[in-house]
Amino acid sequence: MEYKKVPSPNHIFFLFIWILLLPFYSIAQISNDTIRYYHNAITNPSVPLDLPSGIQFFTKKKQIDLKTNDTLSAIYDLRLLSIAEFKIGNNFNSENHIVEALDLIQSMTSGDTLINAKVGLYNQLGRIYRASDNFSEAIKTYDKALAIAHKLNDSVVILNNKANIYKDLTEFNNALGIYTLLNDKHSQLNNDNQKSLIIDNLGYIQSKLNLPEAFENLQSALALREKNSDLIGLHASNTHLSEYYLDKKDTTNAIIYAEKALSLSNKINSNSFKLESISKLMDMNKNPLIHEYRKLTDSIAKAKQVAENKNAFLKYNVAEEQKKTQASKLLQEIESRKRLAYQSLAFVIFLILIGSYFIYRNRYRKAKIEEIYKTETRIAKKVHDEVANDVYKLMASLENNSNIDNKLIDEMEKIYTKTRDISRENSAIDLNQDFGIQLNDLLLGYKNGNVNVITRNLSKIPWNTIHELNKTAIYRVLQELMTNMRKHSQATFVTLVFKKVGSKIHINYRDNGVGCDLSKKNGLQHTESRIASLKGTIIFESKQGDGFKVSIII
Repeated sequence: MEYKKVPSPNHIFFLFIWILLLPFYSIAQISNDTIRYYHNAITNPSVPLDLPSGIQFFTKKKQIDLKTNDTLSAIYDLRLLSIAEFKIGNNFNSENHIVEALDLIQSMTSGDTLINAKVGLYNQLGRIYRASDNFSEAIKTYDKALAIAHKLNDSVVILNNKANIYKDLTEFNNALGIYTLLNDKHSQLNNDNQKSLIIDNLGYIQSKLNLPEAFENLQSALALREKNSDLIGLHASNTHLSEYYLDKKDTTNAIIYAEKALSLSNKINSNSFKLESISKLMDMNKNPLIHEYRKLTDSIAKAKQVAENKNAFLKYNVAEEQKKTQASKLLQEIESRKRLAYQSLAFVIFLILIGSYFIYRNRYRKAKIEEIYKTETRIAKKVHDEVANDVYKLMASLENNSNIDNKLIDEMEKIYTKTRDISRENSAIDLNQDFGIQLNDLLLGYKNGNVNVITRNLSKIPWNTIHELNKTAIYRVLQELMTNMRKHSQATFVTLVFKKVGSKIHINYRDNGVGCDLSKKNGLQHTESRIASLKGTIIFESKQGDGFKVSIII
């Protein structure tokens, strides 16, 4: 009889648990493998889709890490995102990722312990600024990294990057100082690639400064790289030696090393290295058309890079063609909105500038008018206090002298009267009092037995709403008109009609005097300039024997 083995309850329980945990275990394994895969896609991309797919993955991972408060992982995600964005030319996005990572470190209570993370972020930020030609910020950022770096290898990388900035700026002496310092320390390094990098860069800078040690260092770096089969380093060494011979006018050797660099770029399978090597060979060609072509293509490439920098991410197939089209449309819409916003901002700024111009011009004009009025008042006071008073004192002393001709005293009295009238006509106006009453007193002051002065609606004008400059101008102009009437017109009747229309004051003056020839104006040009300075108008109407009319709008 055959018996079948039946599983015990314990076995069934463990089997059930294993079945339940297996998916989670598999997911964890897949997750780790996926992270490693996309990390390599960013640090060592091999196909065009690697970088955009890596960006997509770590963007989602960062969001998950932030939700689960896994700040350290989020910092790691952001650094990889920055590297990926930098490699595809999105310097702006790359910089934003670095700043976000630094903010996360700052927010952590253990932030001061994350030195290595900070050093790496600062170094990446310096690379971004260098690629954006923002050399001063790049140097500042590298200095921040150096201030906290404790590892020799980190310091070497950062100092080398800083020296590259000085090399870009053709500040070869500054670069030489750093490379010399690094060369003194290279014996402490265990990394042959770093040693050869330092020696090669030192030799390159020395060659630019025409120092005799240059060739020996360039050759030493080349030998070390050949020993370690460092293809990328060999490409750099051959490029530098080609340039060394080119500077020495030794075109033959320069071409030999440039061709070696081109051959290495083919082995490395790097288009950028190929382009650099071909460019060196083209520099050695004496055909002027080639140099003109180089200049034009470099100019176009630079302009294209600037124009397409924001859209560099679209060069890669991040998702399906449909999503790519939608992203392109969205980007166009954003750009269109930006253009509209910039145009609107420019228009608003233009309006502000125009408005400011007229406001300041109006203030300047008013200030000049006020200065004129103050000057008139000051002169009137000096005429009264100094000239008129001195004349009066002299008259008083002469009256007691019996030998002085009375005609002389009469002439001096006339001079005194004129100076007193000038002072009175230009004396200060107290605009804090009721202006309507002051103006009425002024006009009625010209009324006497021979001249009758009538005003209409003067008291109906809301003078308290009129600007002080306008009130001063009205007072002075009417004073000049009335004085001119008393001196020249022989009028017996004067009427002044006041009316407010909108924000303007209308004043119509009329007398029944002998009139005048308007081509001469009888000294009334001053009234025109007063009204014109306040953007008002004044119109004279008169002819001999038919009185005098004036229309004022201010």
